[in-house]
Amino acid sequence: MNATDRTPADLLRSALAADPGRPLVTFYDDATGERVELSVATFANWVAKTANLLQGDLGAGPGDRLALLLPAHWQTAVWVVAAASVGVVVEPGGDPAGADLVVSGPDTLDAAAACGGERVALALRPLGGRFPQPPAGFLDYAVEVPGQGDRFAPFVPVDPGAVGLAVGGVELSYAQLVERAREDAAKLGLGEGSRVLSGLPYDGWEGLSAGLFAPLASGGSVVLCRNLDRLSGEGLAQRRESERVTRTAE
Repeated sequence: MNATDRTPADLLRSALAADPGRPLVTFYDDATGERVELSVATFANWVAKTANLLQGDLGAGPGDRLALLLPAHWQTAVWVVAAASVGVVVEPGGDPAGADLVVSGPDTLDAAAACGGERVALALRPLGGRFPQPPAGFLDYAVEVPGQGDRFAPFVPVDPGAVGLAVGGVELSYAQLVERAREDAAKLGLGEGSRVLSGLPYDGWEGLSAGLFAPLASGGSVVLCRNLDRLSGEGLAQRRESERVTRTAE
């Protein structure tokens, strides 16, 4: 990857330039049997659409704080990088009442309603499906995002030194985030073609790093597993083999 990359958006651009067709995020939900594989290009397209929704329709800008109430999921990964592309500070599990906007899954809508700003809800259904009945007071992500543009340019360039992530009581700038991701990738022995299987939640740095940032920073990819505890030992071994996993973070 490019040594000059200093933001998550930079990392994604480098990944696109290197090999847009390779897998980046392969997602499993072992409660529903869902499997989704996103190439670098497909992931980047979702990121662009989501960033356009954030910046355009939701009016978000650099320094705004987003309470992210979502599990480890491919759509969560999209939101994390999209927010970084705009310059919005992501707070996984953050307090909606103190945030400028909130993004919620179906199980946290009551808590998310405390946000006085824009509210977006994700049904987290297979294939990115919408809610059968849109939750009152929320935009349905699956309804709003398809019509967004496939290319994104921020109104204001993202400052690598600005705070981009608040997690575990620590605030990281985008440049610090990228540097930590590179360090973690080195510790895990990741490189181009590495495949990390992660069953860790996205509510802490370890899960965000193993499940997104470290693979992205090293030219690798992630097999992101939700409800991994429902998979048998034999099933896990089969998945490691079929997905050509080179490193596991559980």
